[in-house]
Parts: sequence; C-alpha cells; structure tokens
Amino acid sequence: MGRARFDQAGFLAAARELIAERGPAAVSVDAVAERLNAPKGSFYYRFASRDALLGELWLKTVLDFQEGFVAAIEAGDGLRAALHTPAWARRHLDDARLLMLYSRHDFVQGDWPGPLKRGVAAQAERFEGCLKTFARGAFGRAGATELRRAAFVLAEVPLAAIKPHLKRREPPPRLVDELIARTYRAIVEGG
Repeated sequence: MGRARFDQAGFLAAARELIAERGPAAVSVDAVAERLNAPKGSFYYRFASRDALLGELWLKTVLDFQEGFVAAIEAGDGLRAALHTPAWARRHLDDARLLMLYSRHDFVQGDWPGPLKRGVAAQAERFEGCLKTFARGAFGRAGATELRRAAFVLAEVPLAAIKPHLKRREPPPRLVDELIARTYRAIVEGG
C-alpha cells in the first residue's frame, strides 16, 4: 500500500507559510490545497474545516512555545521564562509571528471544534498555573496584584519588546534580552 502523498503536517506547513506571508485571513481551503498542489478532498480527509486546520495549527504552536516557558517556571527560573520568548522567536520566527502578532480568534471564527476547545482550555489552565507558581515564589502569594505583576513581567514585557521586530519579520536583537532582564530585575528583585 502506498503512502499518502499529502499528510497533515504538509497542510499545517502550507497554512503556516500563508500566515507568515499574508496573515490568517489569507488561509482558505483553496489556498492551502493550491500551495500543496493537492486536491481539496485530501484536505477534507484530514481536517473537517478551515477552522479545524487553523485551530490545530494555533494550538500546536502555543504548546510548542510553552514547553520552554513551563520548564523554566518549574525550575524556579522566572528570568529564563521571560527570556524564553525572544529566544524562541529567534529560532522559530514564523511561528512567533503566528503566535504573537495574532490572537487565537484570528484563527477560528466562532466556536472552536470540541477537541480543540478542550486543548485550548488545558493550555490556558497550564499558563495560569505557571503564573500562580511564579507569583507565589517571586511575590509571596498569588493574589490579583501578584498575578498581574507576573503576567506583566513574564508575558507582556517580552511580547512588547519583540513585537516590532516580528512585524518586520526579523529576529529580535540581543538588546531585547537585556531590556527584558532589566525590567524583570526591577520588578521582581527591586521590590
């Protein structure tokens, strides 16, 4: 029996390429099939809809990104978690653009398919758990103020620092790491 010519990974890669070039709105079943020179039936054999493809791509990218972030938090290294964002963006520029220039709502219009909805909920819960762990360790508790500080220093500052570079489709320069580290130290170590 022959192998399938068009696999799930190929469709995901084609969608990623289209997003890197023109954003999520550029992704349609026709555009993805055309990019692969595949029949539309091959697409529908693997994905129920455009939303299913884009939702899966978004969730896979988030989970890939979170691995290093979660590992740093679990190791008790908040600075490494904050610096994970620019480091990951340098290694995965198009994935970083997909994840950090767009919202998950740019990928799926309306309700997410059931399995993806559960995956997104688990991903969000995992991230919130990391913020709570960090807040307790860095600030002594995980109340609303501490969680706000944690989100700011671990997620919002790194994103703000790299976003202009991602918009230009260029890797964030090393100076970004220094700026993130200084901000982290001022907030976490400076009281």
